Amino acid sequence: MFFAGDFLAQETAVRALADLKANGFTPDDIAVFSDEPIEFPRSVLHRPSHMSLVVVTGAITFSLMVIGFVYFTQHNYPIVTGGMPIFSFWATGVVFYELTMFGAILTTFFWFLRESGLLRRGRKAPAPPVEPGIICIRVECAPDQVEAARRSLEASGAENIRSIGEAR
Repeated sequence: MFFAGDFLAQETAVRALADLKANGFTPDDIAVFSDEPIEFPRSVLHRPSHMSLVVVTGAITFSLMVIGFVYFTQHNYPIVTGGMPIFSFWATGVVFYELTMFGAILTTFFWFLRESGLLRRGRKAPAPPVEPGIICIRVECAPDQVEAARRSLEASGAENIRSIGEAR
C-alpha cells in the first residue's frame, strides 16, 4: 500500500523523511515528488550510486574483449604479412579506443536505467499529480506498517494524507 502526504515547506518534508527512516522505512520505500527540484541535505534521503565503478568496469571489460577478439582474428587467419608484425597495436589502437568508449557509454546507459527504476516493471505506482509549491512524499508500506507511516506523516505536518494502491 502507498501513503502520500503533501508538505508546504522543505523543513517539514525533511522532518517527515527523518521520522520515516526512524520508523524503519528505507530510501527505496520513499519517493519525493515536486513540481520543481528540491535539494535535500545528503543524509536525508541518501541513495548511493555505483555508476562510476560500473562504467569503468564496463569500459575495461569491453577493452579486454576487443583486444582478445583482435588478437584472435589476427592470429587465426592465415595471411602473409611480408615480415610485418601480425598484431600491431598502432594499427588497431583506434578500434580499441572506440570500442572501449562504446562499452563505457553502453554500461552508463543501462546502469542509469537500472538505478532510475525504469527497468523494474510494476513495482512502483505512477507519480501522483503535484500542485505547484507542494512537496509530496509517497511511502510504500506493508500492511503492518500502515499505522506507522500514517503517524509519521501526520506528526511531521502533512497537509493531505491519502492512501494509494493496494498492499504489496
